[in-house]
Amino acid sequence: RAAVAAILRLGDVGPEVLLMERVRRASDRWSGQISFPGGMADPSDGDLLDTAIRETHEEVGLVLPRSTAIGRSDDQVGIASGRSLPMAITPYVFHVEGPPPELALGPEAADAFWLPLAPVLAGDLDAVHVWQKGPLRKEMPCWRFRGHTIWGLTHHMLQRLVDVAHHR
Repeated sequence: RAAVAAILRLGDVGPEVLLMERVRRASDRWSGQISFPGGMADPSDGDLLDTAIRETHEEVGLVLPRSTAIGRSDDQVGIASGRSLPMAITPYVFHVEGPPPELALGPEAADAFWLPLAPVLAGDLDAVHVWQKGPLRKEMPCWRFRGHTIWGLTHHMLQRLVDVAHHR
């Protein structure tokens, strides 16, 4: 089991969500990819919400009080190298207020940034990411923002969140 934190805030140009770029290393299935802060449950976590909170603090240095959690999305199946993993990932949604909180990147994060949702909704960031492993090639929807490509599971989870919010 794993959990991630989709952290929303109202920025200068509207709502935005915190994303991070994972450090590049051979032992990480998602090396170098853009993701939400999050990771595997630890036996010391009381529940998966605790996992999302702990992992967010470890990866980007942000302390999320439980009271900032506003909901959760459907569990997602982990996918790496084009294959489903025996892993369920629970996305939790948080809301923080005020100016962008100060971040302190942990050893798993190479970068962190706030993605504005208005250009996502407008389709201004839409692009195609080509994933290839050996002879397998797949074109997947993505967003491109300031040199970052948001694709795969993160794109899917964030698209689901945007769709739900947009229809409400």
